[in-house]
Amino acid sequence: MLLREDYLSKIRGFYDSDLIKILVGIRRCGKSVILNQIIEELKEKRKIDEDHIIFINFEFIEFEELLDYKKLNKYIKDKIKDDKIYYLFLDEVQNVDNFEKVVNSLRAQIKNISIFLTGSNSKMLSDELSSVLSGRYVLFNINPLSYKEYVSLTKKDGNDLNTFWDYAKWGGLPNRCEFTNEIDIKNYLHSVYDSIILRDVVKRLNLKDTVLFDMILQYLIETAGREFSADNIIKYLDKEKNKKISNETLYSYIDALCKALILKKVYRYDIAGKGVLKTLNKYYATDLGIAQIKNNNSEFKSYVILENIVYNELINRNYEVYIGKTKNGEVDFIAKKDGNIKYIQVTYEMNGNDNTIEREFGALKSIEDNHPKYVISLDKKDLSRDGIIHLNLIDFLLSDEF
Repeated sequence: MLLREDYLSKIRGFYDSDLIKILVGIRRCGKSVILNQIIEELKEKRKIDEDHIIFINFEFIEFEELLDYKKLNKYIKDKIKDDKIYYLFLDEVQNVDNFEKVVNSLRAQIKNISIFLTGSNSKMLSDELSSVLSGRYVLFNINPLSYKEYVSLTKKDGNDLNTFWDYAKWGGLPNRCEFTNEIDIKNYLHSVYDSIILRDVVKRLNLKDTVLFDMILQYLIETAGREFSADNIIKYLDKEKNKKISNETLYSYIDALCKALILKKVYRYDIAGKGVLKTLNKYYATDLGIAQIKNNNSEFKSYVILENIVYNELINRNYEVYIGKTKNGEVDFIAKKDGNIKYIQVTYEMNGNDNTIEREFGALKSIEDNHPKYVISLDKKDLSRDGIIHLNLIDFLLSDEF
């Protein structure tokens, strides 16, 4: 089992806090594993007794009766026998209607309890919880495996392009690494996707036309990295698929995709005006394996996939990420963290082609401030120039520093 230390190191300081610890991520990204790793740390390093750890996974049939929030509340309270701290782990808690009532009640009545929650959909996101939990929580976004984690788990050569393209094609959901046959990988990814749609989307939206929903996702996956246009999607569905859809329905479906954590919306940032723009945003896939099974575009090894990988890596490294708008055009990403800013351009390969090099470096040259600027590509040769740093993509993904 891969120890997901990057996440554990962020959560560790809150083990005994009265803040509710919430781990949110797409289904099967490894949230339950992280909970189990926390439990093992509590037992082995902190010597916490077994009877002071309460673990409930709401996808297990033995806990089915606890989907009733009143029974859940009683079950937990009956477990608490003394004044020592108890650690409560509620896995996939969004399956419990009114779970927030239980959490609020426990927090108000019991002082010696540390609560951990995981969830896979929008009900667990901060904007939906802020009112019912009164801000008394800390949120940890859990993502599929980074490339470095994938290499560590599979023990493959991370510098081998075959390893990289396997990750780029099939993504970082941990359990997919158990399979080597492409048919098995596809079947597994389809099962994950279907569970997301059935549990987190169809039920929430009372969705009748799942085929239309699938078409919208496919379009967004195949046009990832392009400016979003509702008109273009509506025209495409009408002309190519003979499906008519209103603006309102389209946006509700896209919102559901984001809230099911299949896609992530990236806003545009005006570098000159120093402000976030709410129009012409882009969408990137949370997991490239899910994107692959919904992608009919034969141009797989394209700059779009590489952009998506870089975007996900920046998110993994806790950057706040935007698309950059300049006076003359666009920069792929603006990455912000701890008051620092980095500008990033991503391309497939430049291969010493002067026109390609000028295009990619030129997009950054027009930015007049002194924040670091990077071009990331699969080129092995260092093409850095004019104060702009060139990075090999695989080196970037395997590095501990950026």
